[in-house]
Amino acid sequence: MKIKLIGGTTKDELETRIRKVAAAGKLSRFPGNVFEVLESCDDYENNLKLIKRIIKMGHKSIIEHDYLVFALNDVTPIVEQTIIGNRLTSFTIKSRREVDFRTAGFYVPEFRNQNMEVHEKNEELKEKFIAHSKMLFNVYGDLADSGINKEDARFILPYCFHSNIIMGLNARELEKMVISFRSGRLSRITELKELGDKLYEIIEESIPYLVPNIKAQEEHSQNEFEYLESMEKRPEIKIAPKVTLISYTPNADDVILESNIMYHYQCSKDEARKILDNMTKKDKNAKEKLMQNILHKEERRELEQVSFSFQIPISLSILTHLTRHRMHALLVPEFVPMWNMNNYIVPESIKANYNEKFVNAVNENIKVCEEFRKAGVLEEDLIYFYLGAQMLNVITTSNGRNTQWVCRMRCCNKAQWQIRFVAKEMAKQVAEVAPLLGKGLGSTCMTDRVCYEGKECCGLVDKLIEADNKK
Repeated sequence: MKIKLIGGTTKDELETRIRKVAAAGKLSRFPGNVFEVLESCDDYENNLKLIKRIIKMGHKSIIEHDYLVFALNDVTPIVEQTIIGNRLTSFTIKSRREVDFRTAGFYVPEFRNQNMEVHEKNEELKEKFIAHSKMLFNVYGDLADSGINKEDARFILPYCFHSNIIMGLNARELEKMVISFRSGRLSRITELKELGDKLYEIIEESIPYLVPNIKAQEEHSQNEFEYLESMEKRPEIKIAPKVTLISYTPNADDVILESNIMYHYQCSKDEARKILDNMTKKDKNAKEKLMQNILHKEERRELEQVSFSFQIPISLSILTHLTRHRMHALLVPEFVPMWNMNNYIVPESIKANYNEKFVNAVNENIKVCEEFRKAGVLEEDLIYFYLGAQMLNVITTSNGRNTQWVCRMRCCNKAQWQIRFVAKEMAKQVAEVAPLLGKGLGSTCMTDRVCYEGKECCGLVDKLIEADNKK
């Protein structure tokens, strides 16, 4: 693992960054306009003292002005899936749909026992793990060489493979991340603890105002589900059969329309209801026309007044396609306790001709993982046996606007097949309870007769326009 802060590390760059944060802290309490305040922040040491004093008081919004970009080399998808959970952080990740990962390399943990000490058979376990991982990578290579798309072959990759990431976040998010990785529950995962420590080393050198605050706020590992587990035993993990709309805003279409009227005319809900009823009497299509206006506005804030909650069965390989849409409330199971390894999916392209090879590899993975478990290996070290094919249930709640955005991106024919199925199910089920909103959910070729894919357009938009012209 190698972590590097990109930019902002030279003496001049560091002083400029610190000056910005100090000016933000000084602005609300000191006389003068913003440029005069900036000019007054001309002493590095005084700026640093000011920032430390302000954030010690709990006023941390000022450090959100210090934006940092990191390069993460040779980290696993375990790191990837964890850091993406920080919703105000931006990521660019090497694509497993486009890049051949057979030579990516992989992480080998130091296997520990239940006391979190190095296992007495650590070296023997590592040797077996390496041989087993190479076998899985070989199967991946065989599938790719046989003509299976890399996006489907990746379902056999173990979650120890190396990934590369560019991560951008402000200092406030960085502080939370580092505290969580170094001393929180996640610190039990060695790789996350190592990442937290490496980020802290960079903080000491290039973000010094965070050091005392991180030291003062060190968390302690705890089981947040202790009460739940004391009351009920964990049931068998069963993967949901399909995407399920589990709750939603009642009368969502009318809520959106009425909020548009209330917002524009600054009237009460009752008055907006009367206006909407009068519009419908004058034009039976008034609601649909008004909704179409809202769906094609630039801001579409009215769509944010309604929400939809889903339970979604999804594979680890495709989870990032969902988590990267940051503006929704996503609940992803933690890596431990271990999930049911028998819950996995076989892509149709593999099932057709290479099902036995794939399933044999998955079963061998389950077998070896169980051998490690019986040997007393800590569950936090067994998580690297997860495969891309591993299925899990996630829960998310998104407002109407974000639901529209997800569907625009993921209902497209270019989207990966599993996330495309998820998005189309979301659109279908929302349309059943909010039909007017539902007409605006889907790929842009379906809803707007436009495609932004350029030369990579699948051609469907031309067929749709041609069909429209024949009506």
